[in-house]
Amino acid sequence: MRREPTARQLRLATELRRLREAADLNAREAAALLGVSPAQITHIESALAGVSEKRLRRLASHYACTDDEFIDALVAMATDRTRGWWEEYRGSLPTSFLDLSELDHHARFRRDVAILFVPGPLQTEDYARAIFSNRVPELPDDERELRVSHRLARRVIIEGPSPIPYKLLIHEAALRIKVGDRATSRAQLSRLLDLSEADHITVRVIPFDLEGFARAGSTMTYVGGPVPKLDTVVRDVPHGSAFTDSEAMLGVFRTRFHKIEEVALSPDRSRDFIHRLAKEL
Repeated sequence: MRREPTARQLRLATELRRLREAADLNAREAAALLGVSPAQITHIESALAGVSEKRLRRLASHYACTDDEFIDALVAMATDRTRGWWEEYRGSLPTSFLDLSELDHHARFRRDVAILFVPGPLQTEDYARAIFSNRVPELPDDERELRVSHRLARRVIIEGPSPIPYKLLIHEAALRIKVGDRATSRAQLSRLLDLSEADHITVRVIPFDLEGFARAGSTMTYVGGPVPKLDTVVRDVPHGSAFTDSEAMLGVFRTRFHKIEEVALSPDRSRDFIHRLAKEL
């Protein structure tokens, strides 16, 4: 029995429960189809226990799920034994940090809407340190440096050997807010400019003077899964990060991102915009 399932394990459990409910079966009926106890189905659907490929495919068949690509993706989640770089931080950092790293690792693409801060994978070391230094309550030095180290390691999704397509819609506020001193802000803007030149990275600015527009009211990270049904939206909440994965809400956030994308400055104009801000510093 797992004591602390990861977000990825919880997502698999949620999808299996959704399939069962769509088939209009209860846990007892599903258990009878597999020849196991109802408690075992409950444990699987709570991510407290894993499920083998054979049993997962049998369940999908009993649930009349005919989406082979989706089933294969669930099997990959169930049988994955990856121990990524983030595991060295387990027990030292909050679980939410590790869940975000694992989500990034398996992502096909990532799209961010940033309002107040530059997103983690794009931050410079000094920028990240300034953010964690201003946390309330204040972090001990060793914990702060551990978080900075983890944040820098997350750069692998855009700078590693297999970078993923990345789109950033960033509000002018996030570019102007000085989380550290002027040198830190200038270096962060310079890093954004450098990254925006990469073929797989798109940076677009949402300027203050955009009229009649209120869609960019909150930060959002949209992460592409192996199939669209397994996409995930991550949003900041007071206690950390909230993961959203219902098909209805994913559709809402896809639309929201595209609406913002339609009115943001073009990549070339955005680079010019950031360059002007950097010169002001």
